[in-house]
Amino acid sequence: MKIKKVALITSLLVINSTTWAWACTVCKSNQPKGLENITHGEGPSGVVDLVIMWTAIVIVVITLFLSIKYLVKPGEYHSDHIKNFVIHEND
Repeated sequence: MKIKKVALITSLLVINSTTWAWACTVCKSNQPKGLENITHGEGPSGVVDLVIMWTAIVIVVITLFLSIKYLVKPGEYHSDHIKNFVIHEND
């Protein structure tokens, strides 16, 4: 019962916090196309800012892809791999 209450409170807080994250109308009008409702402030102000932003996006996407790939299918099949020493330590 306690876990259900904690999950309910957590989900309500998460749902409520997403409404605070939206940009206000003034900031929305100052944002470039595609970022209108995401951030406050002026957003990227030049080519260097856009290059930094897209480089960070690419790095995050590659990292996410590789982490999911190696989590789902690690690919370590050799019997002398370190994971097998840990798994079969007491055998």
